[in-house]
Amino acid sequence: MDRTFVMVKPDGVQRGLVGHIVSRLEAKGLKLVGARFETLLEPRVNDQYKEHLEKPFYPSLKKYIMGGPVFLMVWEGRNAVSIVRKLIGATNPQEAAPGTIRGDFGIDIGRNVIHASDSNESASREIAIHFKTADISSYTRIDAAVIYEY
Repeated sequence: MDRTFVMVKPDGVQRGLVGHIVSRLEAKGLKLVGARFETLLEPRVNDQYKEHLEKPFYPSLKKYIMGGPVFLMVWEGRNAVSIVRKLIGATNPQEAAPGTIRGDFGIDIGRNVIHASDSNESASREIAIHFKTADISSYTRIDAAVIYEY
């Protein structure tokens, strides 16, 4: 099984969307194996968004991400990264399909509700930024036999 990192951003938390997002991912058949609610500090934000550090929009992105609590999660499932990316939709909510998280809940690219890893490599890196191995649970969902073909 693969793992991926998902973060409900401050706008998603403020709007009370955490439960909706968790529910959608669980209903798809993904398994929540780690979660934490906190306000991120600058060193971890810089690690999380290291590819954007030199971009002109980074200062406002950093201020936004550090401006309120976020909900950090690790999800597990077969092809978890690609499944979650499809469920959240395009980065720009105006281009995100209806039925996706961003398509249903976002309007502006600067407040797009959610972040999810875009590759297995990014998922490993991002999970390591926010979670220790001991923070991640291992268990079998009771419905795994009806979700997956073995």
